[in-house]
Amino acid sequence: MDNMVDHVAGENVNQVVDKGKGVPGNDTPGYELPLLLFGGFRTLIDRLHARLADEGHPDMRPAHGFAMQAIGTRGATASDIGRRLGVSKQAAGKTVDRLLAAGYAERADDPADARRKLVRLTPRGYDALARSAAIFDDLRAEWAATLGADRVRDMEAALRNVVPAETAFRLDATSWLGAP
Repeated sequence: MDNMVDHVAGENVNQVVDKGKGVPGNDTPGYELPLLLFGGFRTLIDRLHARLADEGHPDMRPAHGFAMQAIGTRGATASDIGRRLGVSKQAAGKTVDRLLAAGYAERADDPADARRKLVRLTPRGYDALARSAAIFDDLRAEWAATLGADRVRDMEAALRNVVPAETAFRLDATSWLGAP
């Protein structure tokens, strides 16, 4: 048995892994797949945010991107944002407050209901999203250069085959990773 190690702090974490319990005939234990997928996700997100910082968005955080997607092009209420992210209205409100303070969003009257306030993206918010899209394209191109374009396309196709379509692009990752 090996303890999984936090490679940043060099400390053992609380998960103990028995290497002998992999899938029969497979030399890779099953737990590695989700960890590698998450590691790939984390690598892309960390590199995205390093580039965003260099391009004028040093205060962007991963939760902000999810929240900005939940706001969308038409705006949304804090309740809508919370529902789309799978978090409470209060948790969504805290993230919205951070977006407002950083200039990525603004509050506006809802033209359909004067009692409601909408959260809308500002030009700075749209700029961050546009830069994010371009950076993701660059990062994908880097993976294609390293792994081969066919392998990246095959990996994407394979993931589309095993990830249910209704969950492929859900924004509510924070509901199981923790509140923003």
